[in-house]
Amino acid sequence: MFQGFHDLNYSHPSISESHHNNSRKQKMLTALGLRGIPAAIAIASNLLAPGAQAQQVRTDIVASGLQNPWALAFLPDGRFLVTERAGRLRLLAADGKPLATVAGLPDMAAAGQGGLLDVVTDSDFARNRTLYFCYAEPAVTGRANSTALASASLTTDGARLENLKVLFSQKPKVASSAHFGCRIVESRTPGMHGRPDGKLFLTLGDRFSRKEDAQKLDNHHGKIVRINKDGSVPADNPFAGKAGALPEIWSYGHRNGQGATLAPDGTFWMHEHGPQGGDEINLPRPGANYGWPDITYGENYGGGKIGEGLSRKTGMEQPLHYWVPSIAPSGMAFLTSERYGQAWLGNLFVGSLKFSYLDRIELSAPFGGKVVREHKLLADVGERIRDVRQGPDGLLYVLTDSSNGKLIRLLPQQAAK
Repeated sequence: MFQGFHDLNYSHPSISESHHNNSRKQKMLTALGLRGIPAAIAIASNLLAPGAQAQQVRTDIVASGLQNPWALAFLPDGRFLVTERAGRLRLLAADGKPLATVAGLPDMAAAGQGGLLDVVTDSDFARNRTLYFCYAEPAVTGRANSTALASASLTTDGARLENLKVLFSQKPKVASSAHFGCRIVESRTPGMHGRPDGKLFLTLGDRFSRKEDAQKLDNHHGKIVRINKDGSVPADNPFAGKAGALPEIWSYGHRNGQGATLAPDGTFWMHEHGPQGGDEINLPRPGANYGWPDITYGENYGGGKIGEGLSRKTGMEQPLHYWVPSIAPSGMAFLTSERYGQAWLGNLFVGSLKFSYLDRIELSAPFGGKVVREHKLLADVGERIRDVRQGPDGLLYVLTDSSNGKLIRLLPQQAAK
């Protein structure tokens, strides 16, 4: 199947821009092994001739029959791990054949938007077999639940989890089946040659019914948290040791972050769902307030302003980019390979649940800057895109969210001449 792309026009500008001088750009190219590529071509794909942008992709269905898959992880031997929201972790062979339903998961609240959500392998997985996953953790009694993050070791045959440890539990638990957030990112030291620093970021939703909590520091609703891999709190967290604030908090004023990634220079990127309109891309900084629900570019479902109806307020950050109408973003990945040509190198990829396409986002600099153009990919597939990842082979993989969900590999195909 061949899938072209369509330009996505939007009526608002991006909000801010990172400025990269030519020497910085050249250093970034060198670090990626691209020294021989002319900078003007490699970093400014929006300036290429139209013919040079006419890249198409073939879709290769690796696996189907997945039940509402949520996240994808790659194993060193070519196998895949896929979470299913109902509470299953599936092991797939390199050719997509189902091998096992992994045993050893904890109890979870699999209802509504909750269940088994993100999964990532440790950067040293080949040695330590450690993975991290987040899920809806039920209370001991009653209907309350919260987002939790756990670590475990995957047995060599991939059939079971061992050494399970809950690293973090969102506080307080509430009776809600919505807005869990739940994207995990392993952080690195800054710079193009940064190394894993032993810490994890986790996005946390506002639980829908507790949006005002996103502006308060005595809870974990509507936050990004940062913890050490053993579950302890990093001493340099912005609110560590601050009275009245939970020490795990990295940033606050978020709604429901369902996509997050690191740029090659170690910068943490994430996106979050707005209400009716106002989905955002943010680059969360330590201690920063991203405004929800006091400021938003969206409105209440069915219409009407939220709070005072403000989109800006002193002391609150503006998003790098926002979508009106909402696309319901999910999953997030930078492309660091040249498998699809130079024009795609450094682009950001985000799935759309609402409009069922993969958004290829061109930036004004490789892996940074403002959003300058968007393109719809995979619109012909006609399925909600839940997750997008770059594989070890440099290719993009997506998960589609349905009762017959699919793992799809994107193969490059030059446009017909």
